[in-house]
Amino acid sequence: MIAGSIVAMVTPMTATGAVDWSALDNLVEWHIAEGTHAIVAVGTTGESATLAVDEHYAVIKRVVDQVHGRIPVIAGTGANCTREAIEWTSAAKDLGADACLLVTPYYNRPTQEGLYLHFKAIAEAVAIPQILYNVPGRTGCDMRNETVARLIGIANIIGIKDATGDVARGIELIRLCNEAGGADFAVYSGDDATALELMLAGAKGDISVTANVAPKLMSEMCSAALRGDAATARELNARLMPLHEKLFVEANPIPVKWAVAELGKIDSGIRLPLTPLSENVRSVVRDAMRSAGL
Repeated sequence: MIAGSIVAMVTPMTATGAVDWSALDNLVEWHIAEGTHAIVAVGTTGESATLAVDEHYAVIKRVVDQVHGRIPVIAGTGANCTREAIEWTSAAKDLGADACLLVTPYYNRPTQEGLYLHFKAIAEAVAIPQILYNVPGRTGCDMRNETVARLIGIANIIGIKDATGDVARGIELIRLCNEAGGADFAVYSGDDATALELMLAGAKGDISVTANVAPKLMSEMCSAALRGDAATARELNARLMPLHEKLFVEANPIPVKWAVAELGKIDSGIRLPLTPLSENVRSVVRDAMRSAGL
């Protein structure tokens, strides 16, 4: 089972907006050295919305090749068109990804039955482990816990990234999944600020934005939480909490890309319609980085 600190990795870009392949390689090596347990390539934080399809595939392949089997690689392949999501998921499988992350269809706002049939169709079409992704604050589409429980019976749907930030709802989701016979079905947090509490309640890890900036601390915190060492996990999380909060002062991934650039790991590139972090909040993010000892 994929577990622990799973970085939703940024896609490095040059100042002109081109993908920076050398920086991407270096980021992968840094994450592995710092103890990151798995990498999500071209998720929301990886600017999947502004990458062309050929770039999307190329980034997945580059990350898979650079990781070379040392940790799992999860490819973001969600779309609001079922046929397109199947094509992207199939391509990720062929490129060597270990699993795929599939966001709920955005903008067209399907019913719960439509969500069930969408994910069922993808899982049945492509034989690769698949992780559902519910982030209603970005998609305008909320997949109910009961719909997730219906999908557990499909063998290659192995988990869900719950980015609602609602711990009580997440705990209820874990309970429903267990009752539905999903002993091997993993609930992952997708909200750094509440991830610790959800892991202590039974979630298997955190698909994290903060891990882009503080991978070692996030790895240690998640590991402590998963082994039931709540005291250590809370101590580490207290150092990380300013990052959990301030990396969202503007829309993700604007602040986190700026922070990773501040660390000297990437250039400042980001693609329109996203813009560089506003100058008036840069000190806020910088202070949060210092609080974590960065």
